[in-house]
Amino acid sequence: MQNLPRSAILSTLGRLSVVSLQSKPISTTPVPTHQHIAHLILEQKSSSQALQTFRWASNLPNFIHNQSTYRALIHKLCSFRRFETVKEVLDEMPSAIGSPPDESIFVTIVRGLGRARMVRQVIKVLDLITKFGMNPSMKLFNSILDVLVKEDIDLAREFYRKKMMMKGVSGDDYTFGILMKGLCLTNRIGDAFKLLQVIKSRGKTPNTVIYNTIIHALCKNGKVGRARSLMNEMVEPSDVTFNVLISAYCQEDNLVQALVLLEKSFSLGFVPDVVTATKVVGILCKEGRVTEAVEVLDRVESRGGVVDVVAHNTLIKGFCMLRKTKVGHRILKDMEMKGCLPNVDTYNILVSGYCDSGMLDSAMDLFHDMKTDGISWNFTTYDTLIRGLCSGGRMEDGFKILELMEESGGGAGGRISPYNSIIYGLYKTNQFEEAVEFLTKMERLFPRAVDRSLRILGFCNEGSIREVKRVYDQMIEEGGVPSVLVYVCLIQGFCQEGNVREAFELINEMVDHGYFPIASTFNALIRSFCRQGKVGTALKLMEDMVGRGCLPDMGSYSPILDALCNKGGSQKAVKLFLQMVEKGILPDYLTWNSMLLGLAQETVWVGGKNLVHVNNLLYSILES
Repeated sequence: MQNLPRSAILSTLGRLSVVSLQSKPISTTPVPTHQHIAHLILEQKSSSQALQTFRWASNLPNFIHNQSTYRALIHKLCSFRRFETVKEVLDEMPSAIGSPPDESIFVTIVRGLGRARMVRQVIKVLDLITKFGMNPSMKLFNSILDVLVKEDIDLAREFYRKKMMMKGVSGDDYTFGILMKGLCLTNRIGDAFKLLQVIKSRGKTPNTVIYNTIIHALCKNGKVGRARSLMNEMVEPSDVTFNVLISAYCQEDNLVQALVLLEKSFSLGFVPDVVTATKVVGILCKEGRVTEAVEVLDRVESRGGVVDVVAHNTLIKGFCMLRKTKVGHRILKDMEMKGCLPNVDTYNILVSGYCDSGMLDSAMDLFHDMKTDGISWNFTTYDTLIRGLCSGGRMEDGFKILELMEESGGGAGGRISPYNSIIYGLYKTNQFEEAVEFLTKMERLFPRAVDRSLRILGFCNEGSIREVKRVYDQMIEEGGVPSVLVYVCLIQGFCQEGNVREAFELINEMVDHGYFPIASTFNALIRSFCRQGKVGTALKLMEDMVGRGCLPDMGSYSPILDALCNKGGSQKAVKLFLQMVEKGILPDYLTWNSMLLGLAQETVWVGGKNLVHVNNLLYSILES
């Protein structure tokens, strides 16, 4: 017996003994089958061991190799690029087993050469076949073509013309399908249509696979309308046809056409796959049509389709976007009842939904439920909850969750967003000193970000706005994420310079990052507008503040009142003054001073009943 690994022999002989005893109880001699030997060859870890195993089997009593064992050996040799040895093995086959290699062996060689990226050698397999006096089969031609189109479509087309058509082999549906795939993969849509016409001109009807291939390529290139027209030519569109087109319409946000095709697919008895159904649900939820999204998933399930956790998560997210997080939570319970277990993303979506709706207690409860339900918290869980708590003014809870995150194995993983959320929470509660102190403590974790931020704050205090902008631009180029302190500092600096336009752009950028300014930040803009004499713009900004849920304070009204009085607009100033007092905002000394000076300069307006009204107003404020 040759040098076959002892463990492999014993293992195989053990399996063979069991088979032998089951079929012939009176015999204890293992009777190997070709299937057993082929399997043993394929199990070997190297080409040398595979060859040793093959030679060992050759010496077994009453055992003669056949096409299947040779195919196993050749497959293993090809896996290790032993192609010269493959040729030697092929040459011995006629004398060893009395027949040349069959089609499946040559197909194995073609695929092995393809995996080795030896494209030119693949074509030469035809010469090998001729050497054994055989003609290549259609399956072999198609196997070669399939390898070629993956590497070089032009070489594949040349092979089809010279090696197939010129020898009278026009090809079958698989041939055209392979060529169509190659053309579409290389975005040669024009050539793909020419091939479609060639197929038709030969009196053949392109099959569904060929149509689906070119339809998919058209959709990928944004030509969904042309793809839809092509579908109308098909004798029998398949579920794949509908999945491709519906997905493409969803990609274009064309909900109407996506739903039309979805309805047509249902009417033909097709059920969209889970990816397509999820895309439809996603686009419906994006439009706020969550009830219809529920119906789509119900119809898919009722027809035997699959609705996985991603589809449910998409639906839950849709309800959360409409501030209907409790309904989303019920969907989680329904999922569990149906045997579709929620994952961490399901919980994270709901935690985010509760935070966005201001239902922070529910968010905290769900956070603790995750642990009970065996769902591990991940970074998104911590990040979402910290942001929600800090935005909602619950700083103590925010710090506790941050501490939990830091104690967990992964921590923040170098991501700064949870820490920026803490700074944002402190900013929202006007704790600027505490925010700067926290920023400084972050230096150990985020040295570069903290260095850039502190330099920006320092330059702002010095009034060096040019240096502030330089460091800020450097921070952005490095991929840094500015905290709210950086934005506020920049906004105030630009406002002091009278550069309101850049300040306004930063406000919008700040909001895009989820940091909504508080009154003191808006006030910097209001003051700047008033200094430039743009009182109307300042008033509109204050109205916009209120519309966004930010209540103006004394610092918002004071510069506008002062500007109105200085411009002789005391009547407008009094109206705004009264509005301010009605909202419970009491004027400070400077505001009173501006009002009285303004009114004193307009003696005509002050006369009569208006003066009495101002006196009454003064007494009522003093009493309050």
